[in-house]
Amino acid sequence: MANIRYENADDIKRKIELIIKVLELKHINPARIYCIRSHGSSSRGIIARCHSLPKIMQQALNTEPAYVIEVVSENFCRQKEDEQIKTLIHELLHIPKTFGGGFLHHNVVTRAKIDKLYSKFKNYFRSSSLSSKDIVEQKI
Repeated sequence: MANIRYENADDIKRKIELIIKVLELKHINPARIYCIRSHGSSSRGIIARCHSLPKIMQQALNTEPAYVIEVVSENFCRQKEDEQIKTLIHELLHIPKTFGGGFLHHNVVTRAKIDKLYSKFKNYFRSSSLSSKDIVEQKI
């Protein structure tokens, strides 16, 4: 059995915040999105996951809705930057417009939606000499 370790992923959080801003995903509260990098997963096909805090847990813990974006380091880090952005867009699309703790499944999160939003993301930077990577890595 794999011994999985988790760590905060501030670099992923910055990417998520940039994606939310550029794609104008106004229904997503970036302050209630947490980003984690896992190490030691034996999952072969899992690149990232979106976890939600269900309503029953929100009530029991007396807290607001929250979502965790987990990137599986063994798989996510092998991706090129563009694919990483697409993966993060995919995970954000699982968050419903209500931002209430629910979760949208893969019949709603489609490749066509991801590609459309990724094109919008890339076009945002075409008129600038800066890349998304430069901004995320705070090279400006």
